[in-house]
Amino acid sequence: MEAQLQYGTGNLEVEIPSSNVTVLAPRPEAGLPDEAAAFREAAREPIDSAPLKELVGAGERLAVVIPDITRALPRERLLPWLFEELSHVPPENVTIVNGTGSHRANTEEELVAMVGKDVYETYRVVNHDAHDPNTLALAGKTPEGRDVYMNREYVEADRRVVLGFIEPHFMAGFSGGYKGIFPAVADVGSIMHYHRAAVIGHERSTWGVMEDNPTQDQIRANGSLLPLDFCINVTLNREREITGFYCGDPITAHEKGCEASKSSVMVPCEHEYPIVVTTNGGYPLDQNLYQAVKGMSAAAQIVSDGGLIISVARCNDGFPAHGNFRDMLLEHDSPEAMLETIYAPGFQKYDQWQVQLFAHILQKARVALHSEIGPEDVRNVHLEPVEDIAARIARELESVGQDAPIAVLPEGPMTVPYLEQAPVRA
Repeated sequence: MEAQLQYGTGNLEVEIPSSNVTVLAPRPEAGLPDEAAAFREAAREPIDSAPLKELVGAGERLAVVIPDITRALPRERLLPWLFEELSHVPPENVTIVNGTGSHRANTEEELVAMVGKDVYETYRVVNHDAHDPNTLALAGKTPEGRDVYMNREYVEADRRVVLGFIEPHFMAGFSGGYKGIFPAVADVGSIMHYHRAAVIGHERSTWGVMEDNPTQDQIRANGSLLPLDFCINVTLNREREITGFYCGDPITAHEKGCEASKSSVMVPCEHEYPIVVTTNGGYPLDQNLYQAVKGMSAAAQIVSDGGLIISVARCNDGFPAHGNFRDMLLEHDSPEAMLETIYAPGFQKYDQWQVQLFAHILQKARVALHSEIGPEDVRNVHLEPVEDIAARIARELESVGQDAPIAVLPEGPMTVPYLEQAPVRA
C-alpha cells in the first residue's frame, strides 16, 4: 500500500511492501467554518472567565506569550483577532513574548513569518532567553522553596495572556494551558529542575496522562506563580485548520481542550507491532532530531520488544547544533551508558531529559532514521540511516515474516497509539 508521510512542509510518498498494514491517524475533524467568528465568541463567552476585553485596561501593560517556531500554532491568524478584541489597548503597551523555553531564539525572519508582518511591525516582539539573567525577574517560589525566574516582560506586565496548541505530549500528558508559561518563559535552572531524571522517568509522565503526572503538576504549580489572566488554546487538524477554541481559565479551559484532543488523537491498539513507521508530524516539529524523539516515543508505545521503528523526520536543522543533546549521544556507547550517567546521584546537564527518553526508546527497539542528516552522523548517535524506506521494510519482513503486522503513524505524535491491555511507556 502507499502511505503519505508528513515530512517537512509536504508529504513523502512511500510504498509499504505489505498487505498487513494498519494506519493509525487522528479521527478526521473538519476545520471551523469561520475561525475568526469562533474566536470572537470564545473570547466574549469564555470558560470560567470574564470576557477577554474586560480583563485588560487601556492603560495596562500586556504580555502576550506565544509558542516558538517548533509548534504548529497558527499565530499569524490568532494574533490579529486577539488585537482586534483588545483594540482599546495601545500597541506600545503590548509585548509579545516568544516562549522559547530552553530552545534557540528565533530569527527576525522566522518571527515575521510566525506573527505576520503587520503584527511584527506594530507590536514589540521579544525572544525569551532562559540563559540570560539580565532578561529575567523573580516570579515566585515553588512549594519546595526554589526560586523561579521568568521573562522580565512577563513578570512586570499588569496583564498576561497565553496562546497555545493542545496536543498529546510525551511527558506532560498534553501541551497547552500553563505549559505555554512554564517552562516556556522560565529560567534555565528551573527548566533543568523540571526535567530532572526522577520526574521524566516517572511512569505517569507520559502521553495523555494528566492526573498524578509529576511533569504536569510542576507545570501548573510553577506556571501559576503569577496571575495568568486569559488562556487561548486551540486544537488543530492535519491542514492546520482550527477545530476548536478553549479559552478562559488556564485550568478548566485547558482540561476541556484536553478531553477533546484525547477523543480525537489517542488510538487504542489490540497488539504490538514488530515494525512501526512514524513521522514527527512534519514542519515545524520535524526540524531537528531533538524534537523527532517525540515521534519515536509515540511509536515505542506499540512496538514489540526488539522491534524496528522507522522514523521519518526531515531534521533540516540537524541535531540541533545548540545544547548538549548531540554531545551526550556521542559521549556514550550505548543507551544503558546514557541512563547510567543521567540517573547518577547529583548529575544534572542541560538536555539530559531528551537523551533519557531517547535512551529508553533504544532499550526497547531498534530505531532507523530517514532524514537530511548525513548517514555517518546518524550512525554515530546509535541510529540506523535509511534512504529507501520501502527497501528497509522489505528486509525487515524477511527476518520477521512476510505477514508480520506493520503500523504506520503518518502524522507521528499527532496520533498517540496505546495498547488496550498493557500500556507501554518509553
